[in-house]
Amino acid sequence: MPGVIAGAVIRVELLPGPRVFDLVIAAVSLPLGAWLALTRPAPPEDPKRQARPIPVPVLVALAAAVGCAGGIYGIGGGALLAPILIGLGRRPSEVAPAALAATFVTSVVGVLSFTILSAHGPGAAAPDWPTGIALGLGGLAGGYTGARLQSRLPDAMIRRLVGVVILGIGIFYLWSGLA
Repeated sequence: MPGVIAGAVIRVELLPGPRVFDLVIAAVSLPLGAWLALTRPAPPEDPKRQARPIPVPVLVALAAAVGCAGGIYGIGGGALLAPILIGLGRRPSEVAPAALAATFVTSVVGVLSFTILSAHGPGAAAPDWPTGIALGLGGLAGGYTGARLQSRLPDAMIRRLVGVVILGIGIFYLWSGLA
């Protein structure tokens, strides 16, 4: 949550224009998407394998970085947390609950942060409620659909699909930022 608040402040104070914002999204999305789409996960020795535990200090730093990036983006941190955890060898079925919880909590904190920033400072920082509600409903529908489909797809395919989607988002924002 501190990362989300810091990210919201960074977005409003240091990255107020759409062009810089687009380039920041591209700078985060392109390497993450390429990592997932173009690298192979370690082969599973056992279908019920356990990924290596992430040390607590690394997990705290990762959560702060993801929260900050999510705050800059104005999205829940789960959208970044899920691909990172999948890239680190976690199974999508294990990642989904953590990502959903992180998305919910960081979204609420993000909305509150941007609302407070819009009340106390210049610039367009207020949440766009109609867009946010539409994206939330789409996220609910997509989450439900993904949960129903994930058991029918191999983990490697899900990893590559997530990577390709993130790469597409990164390319779109790079194009937009350079235009």
